[in-house]
Amino acid sequence: MAVNPNTDFSTGAVLTAAQQNRFPRGVMALATSSTSYVLTTTLTATTGMSVTFTAVANRYYKITYYEPQAQTPAAAATYTELDLRLTNAAGASQGTSLIFTPSALIQTGVTVVAIKTFSAGSVTLVGCALTSSTTGAPSLIRPAPRAAILLVEDIGPS
Repeated sequence: MAVNPNTDFSTGAVLTAAQQNRFPRGVMALATSSTSYVLTTTLTATTGMSVTFTAVANRYYKITYYEPQAQTPAAAATYTELDLRLTNAAGASQGTSLIFTPSALIQTGVTVVAIKTFSAGSVTLVGCALTSSTTGAPSLIRPAPRAAILLVEDIGPS
């Protein structure tokens, strides 16, 4: 992963457009949802977790998908998967988080983080989830005031 850091600045120097373009550009897209989601055994986009932004080629984007709580299945040797996908649930995976559980329990603060570059143009990212078993009604719980978050940040040039 190549990085194109900025230069050291000194008093009296001229600040150029190239130097300005090396700074991070911050938040590019944000989605939040306080609506809980019942998990299925099929990878599906979760409620409210979709963002679209305009990417610039040769820049790094930090993508964070956060679920405040995940109720896992009430069966031994099961798992819950959170996945970041490009375009829709059938799109290319951009990052995954797996929760393996010996028995039912609530996990707090489940996060998927990815650092990616994209081709220039419109990019849609979707937070998806599935479970290996529906025993015990596994779900993503989003109690007020803790919402699920899908955040895209421009962190600088590649």
